[in-house]
Amino acid sequence: METEQLNSYLETASNMVIEYAPKVIAAIIILLVGIRIINKVVRVAINTMQKNGLGVDLAPFLGSLAGIGLKILLLFTVAGILGVDVAAFVGVLAAASFAVGLALQGSLSNFAAGILIILFKPYKVGDWIQIPDDYFGQVESIQIFNTILVTPGKKVLVVPNGEVISGVVTNFSEKGHIRLELQLLLGYEESFPKIKETIEACLRDTPYILNEPAPEIGIESFDTHNVVVAVRPYVSPDEYWEGTFAVNARIKAALSAAGIKMAYSEGVELGPIGE
Repeated sequence: METEQLNSYLETASNMVIEYAPKVIAAIIILLVGIRIINKVVRVAINTMQKNGLGVDLAPFLGSLAGIGLKILLLFTVAGILGVDVAAFVGVLAAASFAVGLALQGSLSNFAAGILIILFKPYKVGDWIQIPDDYFGQVESIQIFNTILVTPGKKVLVVPNGEVISGVVTNFSEKGHIRLELQLLLGYEESFPKIKETIEACLRDTPYILNEPAPEIGIESFDTHNVVVAVRPYVSPDEYWEGTFAVNARIKAALSAAGIKMAYSEGVELGPIGE
């Protein structure tokens, strides 16, 4: 009996090998070849989209989505070759996707926000932006779930995309220039035409300052002990801090050379400006 039973098992096993081995081999070949073809197609598609001006942010994203979709179709094809009930498999996959979706509602909202950011481009890689909760920095990358910012202090901020689109986004790089907001507290007895002429000459010789748009200089307000003079030159967003430091240093030296006195905020006494 044991010999007959063993022979029966061997016969069943050999029949299964004969029946399923070609399917398994074909499935493996199709899977390996299919993945290589899909990867190549995705690379070609990404390069084509970028050459057509679709952008470095949107093209890889669309390529990755296309690659995922094609690989899912490939898995269904392989499962069909192996005799798996694809309809039942799809049902199980749908149920699992629904359960995962409920568990990852926040991540899915960030995913949807990432798609909106990539499609509508409120900012791009390299832009200086400020988003809700006072997150400020240069965009290093736009990912599916997060936007990566690098602050002027070289801190890396990982901001969920859902937070980005929930409020106002200030893009400092969109126009290609940004205005410096500077103030000077000068004495009432000083000549404003002389002050303006001195500052204008100073700005013309200051690095980083743009000629267009032209700098704006004017009396902003009258304080109890001084005149508040506004100086509004424009710089490139990437040179904001360099421009600020250069302008402040040059204006201080120019006012000192012109003999213009400044009103110190802690009192009414006027004093000279040092080098």
